[in-house]
Amino acid sequence: QVHLVESGGGLVQAGGSLRLSCAISERTVRSYNMGWFRHAPGKEREFVALVDWTGDSTYYGDSVKGRFTISRDNAKNSVNLQMNSLKPEDTAVYYCAANTVRSTSSSDYNYWGQGTRVTVSS
Repeated sequence: QVHLVESGGGLVQAGGSLRLSCAISERTVRSYNMGWFRHAPGKEREFVALVDWTGDSTYYGDSVKGRFTISRDNAKNSVNLQMNSLKPEDTAVYYCAANTVRSTSSSDYNYWGQGTRVTVSS
């Protein structure tokens, strides 16, 4: 019923930038907290970033802090992830997710997109 669609993934050189977007169904309430997670082969799903329901507070995983920026536009029902200074270890499928509480645990999220693949070459 709640539909999330990621876009913006692709192939980029190390040190480059990429901007991911997540479009949220018009049925989704604007008070949801929105998060980004990523999953790379051989690794567990990893927390990347979170923006709370007000859009005023953000949280980042240690591996991306200082390089990635999350933002939301409630008027457009979207959330974005600006990724700078990309590294090969950032290669993964990136998922956006919606939750009613502030959490960095993927198990606490109710709604997920299908993911967008990011590949960072050396």
